[in-house]
Amino acid sequence: MNRIICFDIETTGLEYSRGDRCIEIGAVEVIDGKITDRTFHEYINPDGKIIPPDSYMVHKISNAFLEDKPKFAAIAKPFLDFIGDSPIVAHNGFDFDFPFINFELAQLRLPQIPRTQQLDSLVIARNRVFGPKTYTLDALAKWYGIPLTARAEAHGALIDAEILAKVYLELDNTAPAPDISEIIAQQHAALEKQQRFGANFPRRSFPVPDADLAAHRAFMEKITA
Repeated sequence: MNRIICFDIETTGLEYSRGDRCIEIGAVEVIDGKITDRTFHEYINPDGKIIPPDSYMVHKISNAFLEDKPKFAAIAKPFLDFIGDSPIVAHNGFDFDFPFINFELAQLRLPQIPRTQQLDSLVIARNRVFGPKTYTLDALAKWYGIPLTARAEAHGALIDAEILAKVYLELDNTAPAPDISEIIAQQHAALEKQQRFGANFPRRSFPVPDADLAAHRAFMEKITA
């Protein structure tokens, strides 16, 4: 059985090192290339951290809504139990989701998600897909024809995890992109063998007109005088 977890988080801000907290986790199970009905989803009380307006406009989650929700300590162990030892996928996960969630886990002295278990769909996409102008989750979903109607009004961790799971399955079925540098080198090598290029390119000599040569000499004398 090939089991993979796709997950996403929403936070109070972008910098856990400055006190930002995780306020929502959504995770979706994928087994043998199919999304199952098993999910993990929790809203999380940020324990006094105020959600700034710019963050609220992204996910529309308020402190008032989270007031009666469990704190991270209460959901951390169930989350770890859900993912188990399966590979876990996040979009831009290496730069954001994994460091953020591991910081939260470290504060509780709980096991962190090891590097060997982490997959970043952004990195995979950059190596497999040539075409989208950007590699955001939205852009990739549109590239593969995956509807985004569920997140029309705001981001949500579970909604994004479900979209990510669909994108990941498409990426998993996309052959790795060829190494462009290798293709260029091969084409240059082939070009060098052609009669009219490379070392065999015919050299032609064009004599300089006397008037041009005289003008050049006069110019050089003027600037070196």
